[in-house]
Amino acid sequence: MAHIALRDYQAQAQYIQFEQWHIGCFSPIPLQPNSLQEQHQTTPLEINKPVVLFLHGFPSASYDWHHQWQALKDSHICIGMDFLGFGISDKPYPHQYSLQQQADAVCVLLEHMQAVGIHSCHVVAHDYGVSVLQELIARGQTQSQSQLQSQFKSKDSLPVTLLSATFLNGGLFAALHKPLFTQKILKSPLGGIVAKLMNKRTLHKSFTQIFGPTTPPGARLIDDLWQLLLIHDGRRVIPSVLGYIDERAVFAQRWQDALVNSKIPLAFINGVHDPISGQHMLDEFIRLLPNAKTFALDVGHYPQIEAPEAVTKALLECWS
Repeated sequence: MAHIALRDYQAQAQYIQFEQWHIGCFSPIPLQPNSLQEQHQTTPLEINKPVVLFLHGFPSASYDWHHQWQALKDSHICIGMDFLGFGISDKPYPHQYSLQQQADAVCVLLEHMQAVGIHSCHVVAHDYGVSVLQELIARGQTQSQSQLQSQFKSKDSLPVTLLSATFLNGGLFAALHKPLFTQKILKSPLGGIVAKLMNKRTLHKSFTQIFGPTTPPGARLIDDLWQLLLIHDGRRVIPSVLGYIDERAVFAQRWQDALVNSKIPLAFINGVHDPISGQHMLDEFIRLLPNAKTFALDVGHYPQIEAPEAVTKALLECWS
C-alpha cells in the first residue's frame, strides 16, 4: 500500500483549540465553523458516508493510520487527532499529562464534529488511544445512566454517539500490560536524562523489539516518527506522558467494567507477537468478552503498519 509522505501529512492538518493549546487534527471535511462560513456554508454538511475516528498510540501520532485512511477514503470519512504532547499538536512543558485530559480533548473534537453535522461515528484505537477510548465508553455509560435518572445532561455526556469500538494492541487490562524496560526507565526519576539521550537509532531499536519477526520497521517509518517526535521538542515530555502507565492501574476496574457492560459492538485486532500487549492480552479479551469479534494477526505491536491490508479488511468486517 502506498506510503504517505510526512510533509503531506502535516500539510493536511487542521487545528482545534483545547484549553490554551492547539491540537492537530485530520479530516477530509473542515472541522471549524469558520471554515464552513468561508466556504459559504451556513448549515451543517450533509454526511453521506460512515465516519470513523482513529486514536493513535505512544510515542507516535495519527500518522500511524495513513494506510487505513488511504484505503478507506472513498467509502468512509476518516478523522484523526494527535493527542496533546504528540505529533504536530502542542507539547506543553512542564505539564502533567493524563489520559483523562486526553479524553477531554477528544470530546472537544467530537463537539467540532457535531457542529459540522456528524452525530455518530465508529472509533478505532491503538496503544495509548485504547485507554482513551475505554474512558470514552465509560463516560457514555455514565451519560446513559444519568439520563435514566434525570432530564439533565450528564457532565460526562458525549457530543457524538459511538457506534462501535475497535481496539488494536494496547493495555486494555492494566495488570497484563508489559511495558518495555526503556519505558520503565523513561518513567523513572532518570527519565529526563534518558529522554535527552534518545536518538533515531534508539527509537529504531525499541520499535524492532515490538514489531513482528517478519515485519520489522523500515528506515523511512522510523525517520518519519523521529521527525514527529522532534516537533516542539517532544522528547522532553516523554517522561510525563508515560504517567499513563500508572493511570491505567488507577482506572483499571472502571475501564474493564466499561468493556464488560458495553452496549456497543466491540472488537480486538491483535498482533500476537507483540511482547507488550499481544497474545496474552487477546486471550483475556476473549475470556471476558467471548461474543466480541477478534482477529489474531501474525505481526507485532503495530498491526496497522505491519499488516495494513489485513487491518483494513478486519475493520470493514467489524462495521458490517
